[in-house]
Amino acid sequence: MAGTAGTPGTPRVLRAMNDRAALDLLLEHGPLSRTRIGKLTGLSKPTASQLLARLEAAGLVLATGTSEGRPGPSAQLYEVNPSAGHAAGLDVTPQRILAAVADITGRTVGRHELPTPGRRTGTPVVQQVTDALDGAVKAAGLARDDIHRLVIGTPGAFDPTTGRLRYASHLPGWHSPTLLDELAAALPMPFEYENDVNLVALAEQRLGAARGHADFVLLWNQEGLGAALVLGGRLHRGWTGGAGEVGFLPVPGTPLVRQVTKANSGGYQELAGSQAVPRLARELGIEDVPSGPYAESAAALVARAVQADDDTHRRLLRTYATRLATGLASLVSVLDPELVVLSGASLTSGGEPLRALVQAELEELAASRPRLVVGAVREHPVLRGALESALATTRDEVFDTSR
Repeated sequence: MAGTAGTPGTPRVLRAMNDRAALDLLLEHGPLSRTRIGKLTGLSKPTASQLLARLEAAGLVLATGTSEGRPGPSAQLYEVNPSAGHAAGLDVTPQRILAAVADITGRTVGRHELPTPGRRTGTPVVQQVTDALDGAVKAAGLARDDIHRLVIGTPGAFDPTTGRLRYASHLPGWHSPTLLDELAAALPMPFEYENDVNLVALAEQRLGAARGHADFVLLWNQEGLGAALVLGGRLHRGWTGGAGEVGFLPVPGTPLVRQVTKANSGGYQELAGSQAVPRLARELGIEDVPSGPYAESAAALVARAVQADDDTHRRLLRTYATRLATGLASLVSVLDPELVVLSGASLTSGGEPLRALVQAELEELAASRPRLVVGAVREHPVLRGALESALATTRDEVFDTSR
């Protein structure tokens, strides 16, 4: 238990551990009374009172109303002070940069979308990043200096040995060997970068379908086909950051794609990526195939196939499931994960019917039989993962009362 400073047997580190435990409980449960915090942490009432007084003086918790509607006298409630810290996240695609700011509780308080129309833009990447961030910061009513940490999510991955972005030739302007140094000079807060699909996996692990799972694969199918690998509770990125770039995987059913990085595609991408779904629909004789971006067209076709009651749409769904399972069979045979999460609009739009078909196909193609689930984080999952990553480090810094 925590006690007064200088008392033998009650070192500062133990007080800090109790403080952090209480703050984590407030984040998880929302407003709590002193008595409830004491019961959940195992601390005595006097120690819980000292803890809350200490956290309130440090600006980390606020007194917020009283408990009502329960037997007995009302009790003062406490919550984490939302303004104790802020973090930001960026979701970068060739079409736009989506930026958001969250307070320390995880609530999004500002968002901004900056169109970046591919190779037609003459705006340097560093300015695009700062403009997108500034837009979200302004929407949150904050200043840049209020942001503790930023996480940037992009397709591909920055190679830790060279500092250059790899596996994302379709992202113009992001491949300069000096880009990370330029960003560090332009941004007043620490920043990190992460592969976009890895961030989706982080969001699912913290908030969604993979909570409580230490070993899982997330298969993402939207603008591109990729995977994230979580092994022993940690993201596996690979030597060059390219672990999970399964779109390049050679698979049966398609010709070998050579020079895959130049083509920015590979066998599995051609077989089961979003661009394959409209093509398959036309081959099956389906009319009114939606035009526009592949990801949107594929998601609409898959959703329609789930609802339609005809053989052609059922064949579309079954064929798509077989193609997805073909690449997944290689993944699960090597990794033997506990769980596979299906995410991205081209997968989640199929819901339970598509999941069940992929599960059945996978059980015939691979000896390992992980459970398949549909991703639960649907609204801007890359951005949500970026915020969760930035918040985790921000909380460690802000909530450290041992200093």
